[in-house]
Amino acid sequence: MKLLSVLILLLLPLLTCCEPFILPLDCSDVYNQDTSRTSGVYTIYPIGATSAVLVYCDMDSQGQWTVFQRRLDGSVNFYRPWDQYKTGFGNAAGEYWLGLENVFYLTQRKRYELMVNMEDFDGNKVFARYSSFSIDGESDGYRLNVSGFTDGGAGDALNSHNRQKFTTFDKDQDSSSGNCAKTYLGAFWYNSCHHANPNGVYRWGADGTIFAVGVSWHQWKGHDYSLKTISMKIRPLQ
Repeated sequence: MKLLSVLILLLLPLLTCCEPFILPLDCSDVYNQDTSRTSGVYTIYPIGATSAVLVYCDMDSQGQWTVFQRRLDGSVNFYRPWDQYKTGFGNAAGEYWLGLENVFYLTQRKRYELMVNMEDFDGNKVFARYSSFSIDGESDGYRLNVSGFTDGGAGDALNSHNRQKFTTFDKDQDSSSGNCAKTYLGAFWYNSCHHANPNGVYRWGADGTIFAVGVSWHQWKGHDYSLKTISMKIRPLQ
């Protein structure tokens, strides 16, 4: 009993000296825990302690953005089934999709804005920004809620996708008589069908061989120009 008391006295300073570590929900939490952190890959916990997931944090674009979609070089195949879009795939250091379930839980716990950055093969860079972004749960088809557009040269390609459910080639939830994911070789919140196809086939610039299957943002470069890079990222409203 005396030994136990001594041990408690020795350990007490260690148990009480420090603030408890809180698992970061998103990249803003990562940054707030250490403001010296730069852009790169970090671990976040969108759903809780057992939900560790790697994500790219953009700490340079006027805030701490959690990137949930990124295309860079065509190294990852984005023509994938529902279960993979639900849970996520790819490499956080390169091309990847964070997962609809992770994004849903993030937007349930905080209010977010959305930034879409893109670049063409001539080095031109533009963006589209939305002051409100969230998605509904799986039972509602991961329906998209996006509004408050600010133009950074890209134009508003998401307006027609707002309030649409997510569609993959094996789960058709779009407004078309066919399956937009099959027709345009991607997966997205298709309407009937798209002004934006960021998860389409990675191609190299202008290519009209097969209509509108590339990584496109219609309001900027049209349906038959496949972008060099595109990323979709969120941060908590200030």
